[in-house]
Amino acid sequence: MKRIVLLTGVLAATMSGFAQTEVVSGVMRGKDYGVTYALPKTYIEIEAKVNKVNYTPGEFAKYADRYLRLKNVSTEPEEYYDLTGVAAKITGVPDKENVYFVKMKDRTTAPLIELTDDGLIKSINVPRSSSGQTTATPAEAAKRKALDPRDFLTEEILTANSTAKMAELVAKEIYSIRESKNALVRGQADFMPKDGEQMKLMLEALEDQEKALTEMFAGHYDIDPIPYTIRVAPNKELDKAVAFRFSKKLGIVGNNDLSGEPIYISIKDLKTVSIPEEDNKKKVDGVAYNVPGRAMITLTKDRKILLEEEMPITQFGTVEYLAPALFNKNSTIKVIFNPATGGLSKVDREEGK
Repeated sequence: MKRIVLLTGVLAATMSGFAQTEVVSGVMRGKDYGVTYALPKTYIEIEAKVNKVNYTPGEFAKYADRYLRLKNVSTEPEEYYDLTGVAAKITGVPDKENVYFVKMKDRTTAPLIELTDDGLIKSINVPRSSSGQTTATPAEAAKRKALDPRDFLTEEILTANSTAKMAELVAKEIYSIRESKNALVRGQADFMPKDGEQMKLMLEALEDQEKALTEMFAGHYDIDPIPYTIRVAPNKELDKAVAFRFSKKLGIVGNNDLSGEPIYISIKDLKTVSIPEEDNKKKVDGVAYNVPGRAMITLTKDRKILLEEEMPITQFGTVEYLAPALFNKNSTIKVIFNPATGGLSKVDREEGK
C-alpha cells in the first residue's frame, strides 16, 4: 500500500494571497506542518538464474551406447546446480543523507504528495490511480504430467527373459516411433491425419512416447528453478569485485566461500552528469529530486561476459530542485518521480482559471 499525504492549507480559503511552499533539508521541526520524504540511492539487484537438477539414471543406462548410440550416459544418480544466466535491474532505497521536509506556510496552495511505503517521494498532485491496485497474479503455465514409460511397453518387451533383451526391444520401439514420425511429416503414413490440428496431436503423442522410452536409457532430469537475488550498492566504481560465488554442488554461496567460482562485477561511471564542487553545491530551494548519472555494469565469469548493460545510478549524479514558485495559485504542477532513482519521470503544468 502506498502512502498519500494531502497537505491541506485550510487558511488559504479565507485569506488573500498565497505564500510559497518551503522545503528544508532534514526532518520535521517543532510543530511545523508538512511532510518528510527521502530521495533514494540506487542498488543494483542481480538475479542469478539457477536450476537445481536431480538426475535419475535410466533402467537401461548401461545399454544406452550399444542400442541408441548415446555417449557418456551416467549410471549413477546425481544432484547438482546449474547457473543458466544472470539479469540485473536497479531499485531505490531511502538515502538517510537526502531527507527533506515540505513545510506548508499559511495561505499556501495544497499539493497532494504521494510516498512509497518506505517514504520515497513518488508524485505531487497526481490523483491515485486505481489501475495500480490489482492483486491478480499471472497464472503459471500448466506442466505436462510426467509419462510412465512402462505404459508404452508391449507384451513382447514385458515378457523378455533378460534386461538386455528388454533394452534391445525398447530401442527397436523407439526407432519404430521415429519412422512413424517421419512418415507423417512426409505424407507417407498409412493413416494420414485429416487436418493440421490432428497432425499436430499425432506428432505430439509420438514425441511423448519417444521421450518417455528414451529416458529409460538416457535417464530423467528433474529441474527445480531457484531464484537468487544479490544486491550491490554502487557507491563507487568497481573493477572486478566479487558479486557472488557459484558452486555446482551448493548453488550460490557466500563471497568468502572458496568452494564457489567467483562471478565478478565491474561498475564504470560514464560521467554523464557534472557534479558540483562541495563548496558550490546548491542551497536547498524547492522540491528536491535526483539527476542520476549513468554507469556501465558488467558481470563476468572466467573472462566470459555474462551481462553488460548501461544503467542509471543515483550515486553518480546530483540533486536539483523544483522551484517553489511553481506551486502557486496560478497553476498546478503534476510531477511523477522514478522511485528507483528519485529522478523526474514526468512534469505537467495545468494553468489556473
